[in-house]
Amino acid sequence: MAFEGLSGKLQEVFKKLKGKGKLNEKDIKEAMREVKIALLEADVNFKVVKDFINAVTEKAVGQEVMTSLTPAQQVIKIVNEELTKLMGTTQSRINFTGKAPFIIMMVGLQGAGKTTASGKLSNMLKKQGKNPLLVACDVYRPAAIKQLQVIGSNANVPVFTMGDKVTPSDIAKAALDYAKKNNNDVLIIDTAGRLHIDSELMDELVNIKKAVNPDEILLVVDSMTGQDAVNVASSFNEKLDINGIILTKLDGDTRGGAALSIRAVTEKPIKFVGTGEKINELEPFYPDRMASRILGMGDVLSLIEKAQSAFDEKKARELEQKLLSKQFTFEDFLDQLQSIRNMGSIEQIFSMIPGLGNNKLKGLKIDDRDIKRIEAIIQSMTLEERKNPSIINGSRKKRIAKGSGTSIQQVNSLMKQFEETRKMMRKFADFDKDIKKGKMRLPFFK
Repeated sequence: MAFEGLSGKLQEVFKKLKGKGKLNEKDIKEAMREVKIALLEADVNFKVVKDFINAVTEKAVGQEVMTSLTPAQQVIKIVNEELTKLMGTTQSRINFTGKAPFIIMMVGLQGAGKTTASGKLSNMLKKQGKNPLLVACDVYRPAAIKQLQVIGSNANVPVFTMGDKVTPSDIAKAALDYAKKNNNDVLIIDTAGRLHIDSELMDELVNIKKAVNPDEILLVVDSMTGQDAVNVASSFNEKLDINGIILTKLDGDTRGGAALSIRAVTEKPIKFVGTGEKINELEPFYPDRMASRILGMGDVLSLIEKAQSAFDEKKARELEQKLLSKQFTFEDFLDQLQSIRNMGSIEQIFSMIPGLGNNKLKGLKIDDRDIKRIEAIIQSMTLEERKNPSIINGSRKKRIAKGSGTSIQQVNSLMKQFEETRKMMRKFADFDKDIKKGKMRLPFFK
């Protein structure tokens, strides 16, 4: 996951500070030297690191911190504030003007994930009540148009294309006319990239910009490229005056340097981050939440939002009633597992829980395949077995294991986990009744 190395090193630095009790200027400067090394190893821009360390040090050696009863916590608070400031302080949204169609032009190098990001953005906007139209202006990369059509189909968003024999600027103009006639209120233009920045690429993008006058130009950057991402952003911004950045592949093994440097260097906000390959794995970027995750403090707000979008409210209320009447079954268990999977990877979910930073998870194998195996076991049960697990005897377990490609031991383990979960749910339900029936909601249930 992104920031794993940086997060672990920063938390080790703060652990040492907490162990010292009272701090002096030497303690803080030693800690800041370790923070500096951690940031540089995470591929953060050198000037950004220098300015960041100076700002934190200046505040941390102040009288308020030195005389505090909890100086280490004060230092962590300052680092958190400066990290948030570094990444933009507040969330930056797309500035919809009310004009229709609102035109978003997606730019970036080849391989950064522009086409996928365009589809994900269209999916997000459609869920927000917009009527987007994707435009295929990459006429050079083999199968680029087909890829956009497949992604558009997955998002249930139409794709405008004129093939690969028409200039991108002409396609963009024709798409604008089409959008006006068909009541598409957002136009998302997927442009071509190159393996590197050159005059031909920039001239083409400038021509598209002149042709349709986009309301927003979003630069799509591969976060795994580190410092190169910052250089790319600077070049695109100089030529096109971009409005914001989408960082892709933040779920990969990235050091995080791009996310921490790009805002400070370009003075353009990160608006979205790609957190996986699925169509719904594009998220608004919140600097304060990201800073909190880097420092191992979790991200409860994002976790709640993921849960609210993944869990069906009607099903949640039905399940709550079942819990109150103690009728929780394997069918319900399967529903909840599938809802959790819709929230993203288990590792990603754990990273948002306060106290479960990456360093706390070392040695713990978090594998999404475990959930798939559980699903396979439950799906190999008959409907009667799911509703009444007490009837599952030895011969039934053997059949279930064979049908799910698992062992009898794994089936037994799941049966035990399910019974423990059911007991816990019953305790929650009893507690709910004791307070006031229907007033208290269980985690992830509205």
